[in-house]
Amino acid sequence: MLNFLVRRLLIGVLLLFFISLVSFFMVTLAPGSPYPWGELNPKITPQVKEMFRKKFHLDRPLHEQYWLNMRDLFTGRLKSIKDGRPVLERVAERLPATVILNVAAITLSLTFGLLIGVFCARHAGRAPDTIVSLGVFVFIAVPTFWIANLAVIWLVKTVGIPVLGTQSFGIAFPNEASRLLDSVWHIALPAAILSLGGIAVQSRYIRASMLETLREGYIRTGRAKGLDEDSIFYKHALRNSIRPLVTGIGGLLPALIGGSVIVETIFAYPGMGRLGYEAVLERDYPMLVALNFIVAALVLAGNLVSDLLYAVVDPRVRLE
Repeated sequence: MLNFLVRRLLIGVLLLFFISLVSFFMVTLAPGSPYPWGELNPKITPQVKEMFRKKFHLDRPLHEQYWLNMRDLFTGRLKSIKDGRPVLERVAERLPATVILNVAAITLSLTFGLLIGVFCARHAGRAPDTIVSLGVFVFIAVPTFWIANLAVIWLVKTVGIPVLGTQSFGIAFPNEASRLLDSVWHIALPAAILSLGGIAVQSRYIRASMLETLREGYIRTGRAKGLDEDSIFYKHALRNSIRPLVTGIGGLLPALIGGSVIVETIFAYPGMGRLGYEAVLERDYPMLVALNFIVAALVLAGNLVSDLLYAVVDPRVRLE
């Protein structure tokens, strides 16, 4: 186990380096100007432009810009082009909201994915399985941004229920409990929409794993000994079929973080996804460098945790 951890950490460091390198060059080589006032603004003197370029290392070659940006990131001196604030300070303001949103989405994905997968496996080949499976494939195919836009249009314009942001504005809450419920509602809807794809995929994995487990020899032995079907299904087969849930955590993280950019933007949710979207529009290179690095680190950490949990859930797996 120790050798596995050391090897994975070393591989993770190398991957972080290459991801940060590629993402930096993609960001800086994209068309557009990083100057907040516009590159052709006649009111800005050449001296001001030169001071700006030196402040953000834009006067250096690209490879030097990369090393200077990474140095400033790790020392906490990397500042946003937009407002001159440290990027880690701005990320720290948005990170809790994104963590809450993604934890809620992962919880919904794993919980309902398990329930739907078990239901389909219990009724495999029959009408309930066919109907639910059809709905699952619809959610796999339908884009998240389309569902999110429909939800906003219907709830805000048609029903008049506020869903944008993290709190309803212009409403006098009678007590703190009402305010808390309102905050939960503003998190629950984006999290539910963000989890739809994960629920669909996880339910397919669980269904397939359950059906494969039910064909194992020890299941046939249990039936031969007279065990009832419910005991066989829920006590023996289910316990050995939850591995896709554990391994699915590592696969869900990249999709959720990528999808949260869209969902947070549509719902005006103040998370890291929306911060990244705003940084792209503003050509805020330092902010994009920091966000890409942090997101890559979170994804690699999620994959490592998934591998470790897989070894815990399935003792037959030995991480050497």
